Amino acid sequence: MLGRVHFIADHRGGRAPAAVLDLVSAAMEGGVRCVQVRSKDCPDGERYELAAAVVALCHEAGATCVVNDRVDIALAAAADGAHVGEEDMPVAQARRLLGPLAVLGASAREAHVAARAVAAGATYVGVGPCYPTLSKAGLPAPIGAEGIASVVEAVDVPVIAIGGIDAGRAAELVAAGAYGVAVIAAIAAARDPAGAARTLVEVVEAAAERGGQAGPGTLPGVTGGGL
Repeated sequence: MLGRVHFIADHRGGRAPAAVLDLVSAAMEGGVRCVQVRSKDCPDGERYELAAAVVALCHEAGATCVVNDRVDIALAAAADGAHVGEEDMPVAQARRLLGPLAVLGASAREAHVAARAVAAGATYVGVGPCYPTLSKAGLPAPIGAEGIASVVEAVDVPVIAIGGIDAGRAAELVAAGAYGVAVIAAIAAARDPAGAARTLVEVVEAAAERGGQAGPGTLPGVTGGGL
């Protein structure tokens, strides 16, 4: 199942991975059912150990786990799939390695890029940044709800909005057609991460219900048991 709220478990080299695992647990306590593991500036061994630990937590809770950027780590950790950016491994090659049943997300900003990713095998697209964010340097200007709407019209897979999103902004993105949202700080920087996750899930699901959107998406091969 592809939940409507994705928590990006962001880990940087030199930080204790236990804190990331605590945040993943809190996010799932709050109802999050999709976690994306993103490790930067870490040795591959550390990336693998963190990904495997997050996969175990997710599968115990019946949640989906994908690994950002690294298809090889996703495979090694028995994740449900991977998410690749525009500068990462091409979608078609990632699909070839992951096989036909894995979840494969792809980053896009413009409608034609998203459509090309879907044609190459992406099962969902992450679109943004929607609003200004400090979680990643060098990002282009925010696209807002209008940018989300243009991508939604171009593809027939779930669109996950990302970038500067909190509970106060999520509803307008879902109203524009986004299936869901992906966040870091809205949960990780909250005083009560589980409570923040719960509020965000409630807001997104309520907005989807108002918009007449279907329930959580069933994607090929997502059974909570890895690749």
